[in-house]
Amino acid sequence: MDEILFLSRLQFTVTTVYHFIFVPLTIGLGLFIAIWETLAYRSGNSEDERVAKFWGRLFLLNFSAGIVTGIVQEFQFGMNWSEYSRFVGDVFGVPLAIEALLAFFVESTFLGLWIFGRCILPKAVHLSCIWIVFAASCISAFWILVANSFMQNPVGYVFNNGRAEMTDFLALATNPYVLHQFPHVISASICTGAFFVLGISAWKIREGAKDFHLFERTFKFALAMGFIGVVAVVFSGHLQGQSVAKLQPMKLAAMENLRETANPATLSILPGIEMPAMLSFMVYNKPSGEVKGMNELQKAFEYRYGPGDYIPPVWISYASFRIMVGCSLAMLAILFYGFFRYVLSEKPMHRKILLLIVFGIPLPYLANTAGWLIAETGRQPWIVYGLMPTDKAVSIGVTSGSLTFSLVAFSTIYVILAVITFLLMRREIYRGCLERSSGAVRRVL
Repeated sequence: MDEILFLSRLQFTVTTVYHFIFVPLTIGLGLFIAIWETLAYRSGNSEDERVAKFWGRLFLLNFSAGIVTGIVQEFQFGMNWSEYSRFVGDVFGVPLAIEALLAFFVESTFLGLWIFGRCILPKAVHLSCIWIVFAASCISAFWILVANSFMQNPVGYVFNNGRAEMTDFLALATNPYVLHQFPHVISASICTGAFFVLGISAWKIREGAKDFHLFERTFKFALAMGFIGVVAVVFSGHLQGQSVAKLQPMKLAAMENLRETANPATLSILPGIEMPAMLSFMVYNKPSGEVKGMNELQKAFEYRYGPGDYIPPVWISYASFRIMVGCSLAMLAILFYGFFRYVLSEKPMHRKILLLIVFGIPLPYLANTAGWLIAETGRQPWIVYGLMPTDKAVSIGVTSGSLTFSLVAFSTIYVILAVITFLLMRREIYRGCLERSSGAVRRVL
């Protein structure tokens, strides 16, 4: 059973991490395109429309890959996690149904209208289509997070015949966990879209595109968009951390490898490097306040739920939190440098710095993945916090052989899909709305 549990969790991790690569970019790039379509509508400038089309093609490739990988997620609940689905399906299934039947349906429908209606629909109607796509993608993310938040902080339910049944839909939709989680995810998505645009724009400027001035505009706009996104990420992350301290204190202790209760509590930068009282300040907005350690929390869990190990994998939570924060600080440094050098001073763009910005594209992806690992591994050993242990949620009929085969099969397909998506995006980036020319190279040192 331990092997089956491990393989089931590993398969879900692989498929979820891969799917989550595409989701934030769908939201963030969708906002960027909607803004640029608005600029094109107001100015009537064909160049603005060409920019929107260029990024729209990349958006469609990302959206298509996200759909394919997202479908797998739905099937796993019934195949590998049927005991979980039986236990919580009446609650968990409601937000998923709303997401699929309402948000995703609207998103897909109006995306099709935006793609094929450019020369058919009135311009104002066509513009509204992409804004509806962006809004629907945010709504879709919200309902997915509502479902996940029930796993993190169960509310609005009652036990009946050994199953959780929903009794208060409003409590489910206004779960305190999702009210802090949703802004953080949207902010991270804006960062992802901004750095995607920023990196590709830097590459096109560096290579000397014919209409490089368009990419200079998207470059500068992405700087501003990214700065807003990173600031929002930091602020919303601070609020979410305070929410975690109240709702899941064990997760917070694991993130800091805090073994013993402390007041004030120090913040671990790296092993052996600490900031006095900073963790208490983050939790209570003042340099004092008790933060419970894992040892005390373990005893409290044993008293409440019985014997067992209730401490999550500490090294994953600890390392993931530092990767997430480190990537955020690196993004902020790139944005500050780009803003002060290329916007305020209007100095020429240095080729080596532009290449460095290109390599900055993965930073929000790493931060997103690390944040997801914190959220899910820090909840262990619970699949539904305080209600259902993860080892009780696995399907009874699955075997290690079938799990191994499907894990290898999915991983192989995902690698192939990743290569195809990358090559298609690469082709569109090289083709773009611009032609390669040496005329712009003089603008790059």
